[in-house]
Amino acid sequence: MCMYENTVKKIERLDQVKMEEARERVDALIKPPKSLGKLEDLAVQLAGITKNIYPEVSKKAVIVMAGDHGVYEEGISSNPQEVTSMQTTFFSKGITGVGAIAKVSNADIITVDVGVKDVIPADAGVIDRKIKHGTNNMMKGPAMTRDEAIRAIEAGIEVALEQIKAGVDMLGVGEMGIGNTTPATAIVSVLGDIEPSEITGRGAGTGAGGIGHKIEVIKRAIEVNKPNREDALDILSKVGGLEIAGMTGVMLAAAASRIPVVIDGYIATSAALIAYSLEPKSKGYMIPSHLSMEPGAKKASELLGVKPFIDMDLCLGEGSGGALVFPIIDAACSMLKSMATFDEAGMKL
Repeated sequence: MCMYENTVKKIERLDQVKMEEARERVDALIKPPKSLGKLEDLAVQLAGITKNIYPEVSKKAVIVMAGDHGVYEEGISSNPQEVTSMQTTFFSKGITGVGAIAKVSNADIITVDVGVKDVIPADAGVIDRKIKHGTNNMMKGPAMTRDEAIRAIEAGIEVALEQIKAGVDMLGVGEMGIGNTTPATAIVSVLGDIEPSEITGRGAGTGAGGIGHKIEVIKRAIEVNKPNREDALDILSKVGGLEIAGMTGVMLAAAASRIPVVIDGYIATSAALIAYSLEPKSKGYMIPSHLSMEPGAKKASELLGVKPFIDMDLCLGEGSGGALVFPIIDAACSMLKSMATFDEAGMKL
């Protein structure tokens, strides 16, 4: 059995008993019923994930998967493709958006080259798990083979397990890849049976043909490859991305290890949809962070059946929204541990 299959096999349902115990405690805390809103539901979810009514998430890391896309040659982005490799080397220096936020959230940034077109210098602080130098042009054929998609998923699993072994008890996922809103939109379009025109946005900047051209590229990629909506690996390999596959692996590894994984914006949510399609129980371990400004973000969250915690007009990616939500998760843990119940406070109602 391969690493991917073994990981999926280990994923269990959330601990319903601990969730019930946590809900009882939350309802008994010295506050009006439901007055802490989503924080209460999050605390209960964390108890189910960790099998602990007093969950702790003291060591955090955001795993940023980087990869390029062959479909870039169709002019779907106004940004030079070299930005992928440049930005990938900046994450370890802490000078990117997620780096700045992670400093406040007390989280490490782990950068992984799973498919950057360029060669990343060995001293750049980037983990080398390169499957290939970018995907193929999905408008002309499959972005990658099924085997390459599985290997990219396994790269994410490996890195996540290494971090978990080192003591990390909460993960976030992020990505870097110029043009990756194109495969993300293709994935959401196929899984949701949605016309690309309804969910295609600008990304970091559309090419000279504008959104209309980008829509046609996505439609053509789907027509050429005919991905099977019932087979997530088929979708991922035909119209996905290596960094999307890598994030999928991180999510599956987190679920198999019973630790929470925080989902960033649109691209990460497309990966979450793949992970959920591969193993529905993995969704219980996912915590959505923010609602991206990308047009397809709301639909992607709806397909996954989650409601992001914040809506701040973010669309950077990198795992920045996830890092921003880490303190909210800390607050949910503190609520369970630090707030007294009415009985503990000697109050009788």
